[in-house]
Amino acid sequence: MRDKIKAQKRKIGAGIFFLILALIMEVIVPTIEIAWVMGLLFLTIYLFAFEVLDVDVTAISIMVLLGLSTLFAPIMGLEAGLVSTDKLFNGFSSNAVMSIIAVMIIGAGLDKTGIMSKVAAFILQAGGTSEKRIIPIVSSTVGIISSFMQNVGAAALFIPVVSRISARSGLPMSRLLMPMGFCAILGGTVTMVGSSPLILLNDLILTSNEALPEAQQMDTWGLFSVTPIGLALVFTGIIYFVVAGRFVLPKGDDKADASKATNTMDYFQNIYGIDYAMFELVVPANSHLVGHVLNDIETEGKIRIIAAIKGNTKDVTIGANGVARDYTIEANTVLGILGTEQHIKEFAKDYKLDIKGDLEHFSDSLSASRSGVAEVVIPPGSQLIGKSARDVWLRKTYGLAMVALHREGETLSSGEGIRDLPFQAGDTLVVHTLWENLTHLSTDKNFVVVTTEYPHDESRPHKVGFAGFFFAIALTMVLFTDLKLSVALLTGAIGMILSGVLKIDEAYEAVSWKTVFLLASLIPLGLAVETSGTASWIAEQTLKVVGDMPIWVIQASIAVLATFFTLVMSNVGATVLLVPLAVNIALGVGANPAVFALTVAIATSNSFLIPTHQVNALIMGPGGYKVPDFMKAGGIMTVLFLVVMIAMMNLIF
Repeated sequence: MRDKIKAQKRKIGAGIFFLILALIMEVIVPTIEIAWVMGLLFLTIYLFAFEVLDVDVTAISIMVLLGLSTLFAPIMGLEAGLVSTDKLFNGFSSNAVMSIIAVMIIGAGLDKTGIMSKVAAFILQAGGTSEKRIIPIVSSTVGIISSFMQNVGAAALFIPVVSRISARSGLPMSRLLMPMGFCAILGGTVTMVGSSPLILLNDLILTSNEALPEAQQMDTWGLFSVTPIGLALVFTGIIYFVVAGRFVLPKGDDKADASKATNTMDYFQNIYGIDYAMFELVVPANSHLVGHVLNDIETEGKIRIIAAIKGNTKDVTIGANGVARDYTIEANTVLGILGTEQHIKEFAKDYKLDIKGDLEHFSDSLSASRSGVAEVVIPPGSQLIGKSARDVWLRKTYGLAMVALHREGETLSSGEGIRDLPFQAGDTLVVHTLWENLTHLSTDKNFVVVTTEYPHDESRPHKVGFAGFFFAIALTMVLFTDLKLSVALLTGAIGMILSGVLKIDEAYEAVSWKTVFLLASLIPLGLAVETSGTASWIAEQTLKVVGDMPIWVIQASIAVLATFFTLVMSNVGATVLLVPLAVNIALGVGANPAVFALTVAIATSNSFLIPTHQVNALIMGPGGYKVPDFMKAGGIMTVLFLVVMIAMMNLIF
């Protein structure tokens, strides 16, 4: 209660401070239009910095106030509104907003086909258990991926991956998530579609061109114009954590306890009280198991074989139409087996099998994001009543590996002949299954799916060709045609929908509408800053302070200003506010205005000091981080970002 009162007092105090600043501006600024725009700027910064409202609500509110200025212009002492109502909603149809929507849909399509899961499996195989090997692999992969999709989406996709790596390697999540998150943010600077500010930049440049004479108008930036700078920043982030990670990253627990919750078998044991675990066993050529079918060994060994990989292939047989009782075991087959530790060891000893310490081959297919334990009930009208699991080939037909059966208050395990018992109405089956199989069963009248807390998304690996094709089409159009970025990206997005990679409802769900409304609603504010002369006036005042200094110092000052703004408000908001300012300052000192505008758009990704960026907020909980952790690691990263960015920009441009 005291903390809430203190926070409320801080908000009130800050509100009074910003109100006083706005009143002072009314005396200082040359026109009434600039005074009102400055007042709205202070209001925006205050609402963002102190989280008085959600960021999207703040942006929409400011847009509405700009619109109302047309109605109240005479009272406000204005000849016309600060922004024409004809242009007030142009942000919703802007190239930047439509591009962001398309990028989100394309990213969801790539994820839906399982491409991300394959990347995760590769990292698990290549990373080993060394922190100095895992951090570069994970961070560089996330950095590259986030250069073509929203960085918060790339970070979200890799949190389960990092969790599995943590569980296998024993490295705490706190040692891995921050490097991954920081590099996801840095990856947004590698291409012009990697972050919202860079997507928005070309639109802001075109808006600024409307107020500039033809000789001073700027060219827009190409997709890979920023790539050398972005790659240098990602490389800097990786080297920083490899070299200094042991000093700046929180130690965490010795074991990754938090990640254990993602293990399917932990859920199995905790919820159902069945002391089973998943093991990976290899069948050598001299094993007595070679030539046997599953029907010969499962009941006797009191185990359940969930998945298999034959010989030297890499194809996992699992789920519906997967392993069944007639499955023949060959030499060098890898088996994913469910059972008690005692029964597994006895089984391995009897048949001369090699037990792996971890799930290596099945780390992806048997991960908590793809499979797990569920309860299904046989309803009274089910066609399975009177038939046994063997009769209907339950595992092969439905993808359900039954490990227990609960009937009339008694639970029978897999070693008690449950597959031979005819089903009765009301039987509860405890099964291990792929989540996509369970999704299909939710519409099957033969079952009632009791379990609801599982990933319902249906993966579509068979659509990977379409996803790759339409992604390549979009990228090609961006690179080799003069088509607008939004049209090129929407071509890839709609192609994924028409080809069945994504359903239209899934495409809608993939879009962060909060981000869309935030961006579209702030664009009119940027227009007001530019057309009212506010940007020119602020530029003049800034030049009075730094105008006699070298151009790179002025550029660095703008980068520092953008860094500060992005810590206290959204990076989109900071970009909208500062790009017109940067353009005017550049023109005043004889520098390239497009480069100064790009400086702002890149510097707004320099958000590491406190967890205000979406990616930092996302990893804070799973990593167990506190604000001082970000300040410790992010403080040095912030300085490195500024140094590398300014150096690379002056080297290239």
